[in-house]
Amino acid sequence: MDTATTTDTAPATGLAANPAAETHPTTETDPATAGQPVSGTRPAADAGPGAGTDAAPDADTPGARAPLTTHAWGRTEQQDFRSRVRGTLLGSAIGDALGAPVAGLSLDGIRNTHGVEGLTEPAPAHGRRGTVTACTQLTLFTVDGLIRAHVRRDTGAWHPPTDIHRAYLRWAATQSDWGPDERRADNGWLARQEWLYARRGPDRACTTGFADTVLGTLDQPKNPTARDAAATTRSAPFGLLVGWEPALVLQLAVECAVQSHGHPTAYLSAGAFAVIVHALTRGATLEGAVHRALALLADRPGHQPVTDALRRALTTAAEPAAPTPRAVESLSPGEGRDAEDTLAIAVYCALTAEDVRHGLRLAVNHGGDSSATGALCGALLGALHGETALPAAWLTDLEGRATLLELADDFALEMTQGPSLHGPAASAPGWLARYPRG
Repeated sequence: MDTATTTDTAPATGLAANPAAETHPTTETDPATAGQPVSGTRPAADAGPGAGTDAAPDADTPGARAPLTTHAWGRTEQQDFRSRVRGTLLGSAIGDALGAPVAGLSLDGIRNTHGVEGLTEPAPAHGRRGTVTACTQLTLFTVDGLIRAHVRRDTGAWHPPTDIHRAYLRWAATQSDWGPDERRADNGWLARQEWLYARRGPDRACTTGFADTVLGTLDQPKNPTARDAAATTRSAPFGLLVGWEPALVLQLAVECAVQSHGHPTAYLSAGAFAVIVHALTRGATLEGAVHRALALLADRPGHQPVTDALRRALTTAAEPAAPTPRAVESLSPGEGRDAEDTLAIAVYCALTAEDVRHGLRLAVNHGGDSSATGALCGALLGALHGETALPAAWLTDLEGRATLLELADDFALEMTQGPSLHGPAASAPGWLARYPRG
């Protein structure tokens, strides 16, 4: 395949952990308590890509890459992991950029504008080809927040939702400020990237959810009626936490999604997407990854619309007919803009893709939220096949590609070599300048 104010101490509930613990959890959360806030052992900083797996990935299934199975980070595993991290972030961004010019059009409108085959190559949006939307911006700040969460636990504080929320507040500042505030060294390097200070159609639930410092929680979520895909599209980075148990990945994605999107279909779609990316990054097939998400969602209140949508995607992809835009639109009973429908479309397109180009073209040529479905499909294919499967010509014009690559590599470094970058034994001043503990 071508292929209201946050604090520095962790609360007693949620994704909190014992700061003194350094062992990786070896069992999943009890399904009977899957809907409850997670607390317990913190994932180890050096947990390898296969740590905590309860079954070998489907490495012998067509389309799967070699599984990540070791408990320590060897050179080969580090290289493979970095390729998948790059693939996930770059794939999401090129899918976002491909879909952006047609996100507000019907299928007929797309064909009237771009020809009978629809949109087949990147087209101008926001003044040039390859521009991304707020979905990519927020994905970058999710990665930034995850890195800083791991750095900040050196202080004894460990509550990733708080660090992710702070990252989203930094993103919110880019939507109103003219440019970076050089007086705020604690903002870190990502918030100093001037190209991010562009308003690219941010979702209303995101702008209102991050308009103040109050942290939305499962008990008191922000925007409880918001059910679009904006929380889902920013959630791929949670799936890159390969040293975590899938149940914890789901819980973290859900707890961070409710910071802006409080409807169950929105935050459970975000959790399901993160679990699928997580399984792919560990070496599973896409079908196996979807089944993993279905199993973890089964005991969550309000899961039915999301699990039904994922099952529709699996069933439609298994049909012998060639994939078409009409088949894509059949996956959405509405207008293709609710989170569960957007996720189903992305999964279907990734399952039926002949290569990455084909999958992304299919993902954006419909009357739904084309930039969101493109971003989700691109992340899935990038996690599955790695960066070398992505279309080189599309990457060439991608806005912010240098930042995406740098952040992807920083994330891979933090996950595989964090203790050598910061910790009690030694620290790299440059790293702490990029990702401050504050």
